[in-house]
This record gives sequence, structure tokens and C-alpha cells, in this order.
Amino acid sequence: MGQKILLPGGAGLVGQNLVVRLKAAGFTELVVIDKHSANVAVLREQHPDITVLEADLAQPGDWEAQFECAAAVVMLQAQIGGLNEGEFVANNQTSTERILELIRTYEIAQLVHISSSVVNSVADDFYTRSKAAQEAMVVESGTTVTILRPTLMFGWFDRKHLGWLSRFMAKVPVFPIPGHGRYMRQPLYVGDFCDIIVSVLKSGGPTGIFDITGHERIHYIDLMREVRRAARIKTPILKIPFGLFKALLAGWALFDKKPPFTTQQLEALVAKDEFDVIDWPDIFGVQSTPLSEAIEETFRHPVYSSIVLEF
Repeated sequence: MGQKILLPGGAGLVGQNLVVRLKAAGFTELVVIDKHSANVAVLREQHPDITVLEADLAQPGDWEAQFECAAAVVMLQAQIGGLNEGEFVANNQTSTERILELIRTYEIAQLVHISSSVVNSVADDFYTRSKAAQEAMVVESGTTVTILRPTLMFGWFDRKHLGWLSRFMAKVPVFPIPGHGRYMRQPLYVGDFCDIIVSVLKSGGPTGIFDITGHERIHYIDLMREVRRAARIKTPILKIPFGLFKALLAGWALFDKKPPFTTQQLEALVAKDEFDVIDWPDIFGVQSTPLSEAIEETFRHPVYSSIVLEF
């Protein structure tokens, strides 16, 4: 397909998977714009046939010219973790202001915005507030848009979440679980999520806001057991009192400017969120991969399972 598709923030988890799926679906003119040098290098190495630009979307630059003649934009840029609120504002909100202005300037017909289930969460942290503000900006812009709100995602190129947890699990003598570990998760396989995006780009819709939730509920501790099984790890799992676990995270943050797991994320883990499940397989014509099968695909792929992105 000769349509020019722009992927701002496309060197992260979703973007790296989406490029694979878009190419498989026949899309040939893909442009990724991302500021993360190491992850941009990974994408260029894996896909030398697409255009990959390293640029900060919160700052003006030559990258803006790429929006000319684009058929669609899939807005993927997001600050997910960190301790500096300013980074969340810049990467989730300021960048969005610039992109929306470019979409208006070049009259781009189709926008797919990747929001997050956290906009409906009881959690209150930098990520939640900035993603809610970002989605509101998109809605209020008046642009015709498909907004997708995924829950916790996992899959190939998972630099955080299950990918990081599996690598941590493989390195330590015991794997710590906060409290009782029975915190409900609804993980979403990023392969299924990318298939939804591909379906939207091919069909031109539907437009509106859609909560894309994993169809299987699982407790956090059982999810970690599934990861251990699929990754062929033998590390024992140990429950740790919640207060001690939180104190250890706080101590870690004193020595790591970009900790992979923060006390804010711990509070989000135990916030008792449960998200509605819509029939997205029927809406978008995409089959839901069974959780155990998706986890197996994540950790056993001969190529992509070994590629690790940076934070």
C-alpha cells in the first residue's frame, strides 16, 4: 500500500510491533519519529527499508515536514515511567499539541490516538494525569479520530512490564511479590492491539473511543508464574510485606534516576482497577490470542524475544 503512515513515538513497545504488522499487511511507506537514540537504532537495524528519524516531538524541527502528504498518523509517543513530572508534560502533552497542529495544517484525514486505560483509573500519578490531559486535548481538537485505550500491554520488545520483570526474575535468587500478590490484571497482547490499529488504518474506522482490554483476568502473582513458565526460569517467587516492598522501591529510586518500577506504579498496581471488556474482536475483526499462547509467543520467538529496548 502506497499510503504514507506516520508513527510519532514509534520506536517503543507498540511502535516496534506495529511496524512488523504494518509491513506484513502491505504498508510500504512508513515514517517513524522518536527521540530515543538506542531504540531508534534497533528499529533502523530491523527495518532499513522504512524512514526512521530521531527527533524530540516536543520541540520544533525538520521532522515536522514529514507530515506533508501523510494519509494517517498513529500517535504513539508517551512518557510511561520516571520521577520528573516535566518529562510527562513534555512527552505526553506538549508533543501532542504540536502534532495536532500539524495534522490541521496538512489536513491529514486519519488519526489514531493511543490513549490508555489509566484515564479511567482510580490511580493519581504523573502518568495518569498527563495521559488524561493528552486524551482531552485530542478530543477537544475536533479532529476525526479513533482513540484506543489499552490496558497493560506485553509482547515482543517489552522494555518494561513483563519483559523487564522476566529479565529481573532471571537475575535474582528470589523474585519478590508485594503483599499477597492477588491484584487483578487484564493484560493485553500487543500483537492483538497492533492488529486492531492495522484494521483501523485499512478500513478508515471506526471512529470514537474504545477501551481495549485483555479478555482474560489474572492475578498479578499468577501472571508472574505464567511468565516464569514461558521464559523457562526457575527462580522461586517470594511474597514480601507491602510496606517493606514500597520502602525498597523508594531506596532504589535514590540511586537510579530512571527506575523501571516506581512507588507510584506500585500504588497503581494495587489500586483495584477492573476495566470493562468490549467485544473488540468483532468491532475490529481481530482475533483475541489466548493469554497463555500470547505469553509463549512473547518469550519464545526466535528473533524478537531476544531484542531488549531501553527505558
